[in-house]
Amino acid sequence: MGPGEAGGPVVTAEGLLKRFGELTAVDSISFRVLKGEIFGFLGPNGAGKTTTMRMVQCVSPRDGGTLELFGMDPRPDARLIKRRIGVVPQDNNLDPEFSSLDNLVTYAGYYDIPREEAVQRSLDLLRFLKLDSKQDVIIEKLSGGMKRRLILARALVNNPDLLILDEPTTGLDPQARHLIWDTLRTLRAKGITIIITTHYMEEAERLCDRLVIMDHGRILIEGPPGELIGRIIGKSVVEIADTPEARACTAGLGARFEVMGDTIRVYSTRVKEDTDAILEGCPGTTVTVRPASLEDVFLHLTGRPLRE
Repeated sequence: MGPGEAGGPVVTAEGLLKRFGELTAVDSISFRVLKGEIFGFLGPNGAGKTTTMRMVQCVSPRDGGTLELFGMDPRPDARLIKRRIGVVPQDNNLDPEFSSLDNLVTYAGYYDIPREEAVQRSLDLLRFLKLDSKQDVIIEKLSGGMKRRLILARALVNNPDLLILDEPTTGLDPQARHLIWDTLRTLRAKGITIIITTHYMEEAERLCDRLVIMDHGRILIEGPPGELIGRIIGKSVVEIADTPEARACTAGLGARFEVMGDTIRVYSTRVKEDTDAILEGCPGTTVTVRPASLEDVFLHLTGRPLRE
């Protein structure tokens, strides 16, 4: 099966390395992104996510290892690769003096798309992103959610095979965020391969078919979100306030637990038994039981909030 064919690798990295002076920003990581999947990169600030994305986007040369997109190496084939990818940057970098339609048509010109075709593609994309009523509105009159959707439309104007999104829904309200999510699912159903970096655990858990968690330039773990949650945490988390008495009760359970801030988190496979034991051993203690999440996996691996 060749690169880009059904289920085959669209992006393949082996021992990918990037240094800035004495700092190793990306430390010999390996990963594959398969055609038609949504693949996520999670990690604290400084983990190496953005640097990795810049190498994948063919805008930053690697210092070691191998990197292929569609079976091509970015070093000699960056121009060919760029024609097949679309990028949604974290910042809103639309031209503020142009209308929504003009932003798309102008961008299409960079791909040598004939103007008549560029206009039609742009109108179709505005309709697809539910922005057709805003086609003649200048950028400063658009809401934050509209701007993010317009940037996504711009990234699709060249009909890319690979879409790369850096923090696609940061700062958006829940309604706008869900609209972006629905759009990305639709694009995946059409066979477009998608890579995202995100600060939102719920976003990664809901959208990603597979993901990696990075820290200090290295990949800590890789896999489908549900599989990672089950393997690292389990089904449920029992939370209680951190006190010496609570720690004593927890230690006697025989279950894995961690103290984070003022809370003890018990990764339980026997929720009822563990909860009953805590309540019996520490009368008056408030116990909260909830399903395990991707955030639990992240905190277990890195020991710190994602927005640090």
